[in-house]
Amino acid sequence: MSVSIDLSSKTALVMGVANARSLGWAIAQQLLAAGCRVGFSYQGERLKGELDKLLAGHENVWTQQADATSEDDLGALFSRVKDEFGGLDYLVHSIAFAPRPAMDGRFLDTTEADWNTALNVSAYTLVSTCRHAESLLRPGGSVISLTYHASQKVVPRYNVMGVAKAALEATTRYLASEMGAAGVRVNTISAGPMRTIAARSIPGFGTMYEKAAEAAPLGRNATPDEVGKLALFLLSDLGSGLTGQTVYVDAGSSIMAMKAEG
Repeated sequence: MSVSIDLSSKTALVMGVANARSLGWAIAQQLLAAGCRVGFSYQGERLKGELDKLLAGHENVWTQQADATSEDDLGALFSRVKDEFGGLDYLVHSIAFAPRPAMDGRFLDTTEADWNTALNVSAYTLVSTCRHAESLLRPGGSVISLTYHASQKVVPRYNVMGVAKAALEATTRYLASEMGAAGVRVNTISAGPMRTIAARSIPGFGTMYEKAAEAAPLGRNATPDEVGKLALFLLSDLGSGLTGQTVYVDAGSSIMAMKAEG
C-alpha cells in the first residue's frame, strides 16, 4: 500500500547534507520525489562537490554555503530562500557535531569548550535557524530535526552528544509552543543507529549497531529510507496534528530494556 503525496506547490530548505549517507539526504530524496522545490545549505566548500553530484539531474533545486553557527551566513541563506521561493513550507535541520576528544574519553572529562561546541552546533542552531525562518514559514509549515535515543539512555562514548540531543528535544518542545500560533509545527525524529559517516566515527559504533538490531522487536535496524518516509509524513499535511514531539523510527529498539531469551 502506498500513499501518493504531491508537494509540487511546496518549498523546503534542507540543512546539513554532507553525502549520500546523510539522513538529511534520505529526507531530501522523499521531498524531491514528491515534487517539492528544495534548497540545500552545506558547510564549507569541501562539501559542495559531493552535494552537486547528488543533485545532478534534479530540477528546482539550489545550493548555498552556510555555517549554521554564523548569524551572517544564516542571514544570507534565508535571504536566498526569500529570493528563490518567496516563502518557506518546510525546514529540515540535519546538523550535529561534537569534537572527537569529547567522545573518545570519559564524559567526566568533557571540557567547557567541547561542551559549548556540541550544544551550540547540535541544539542552539535549531533555535537560530527557526528565528531566521520565522517570517518566511507559511501557515501549515513544518520544521524537523534529527535526534537519537542517547538523549534518554546512556550510550557508551556518545557522551556530550547525548546531552546535546536531550537539549535538542527540549528545544523542539519550546519552539513548538511558540511557533504553533502561526500554524507552524516543530518535531524531531529519533532515528536508531544508522551507518552514516558521522555515526561510524563514534568509537564502538559497529558493536552498538549490531546489538541494537539484535534487541529490536523487528530483529533489525531501521533504514535511512524509513527515516525519510517518516520525515515526509511529519512535514506534509499527513502529520498536521503533531507538534513538539520526538518520534522514533528505530525498529522498536528503544522500547526494550533487555532481550528475552528463548
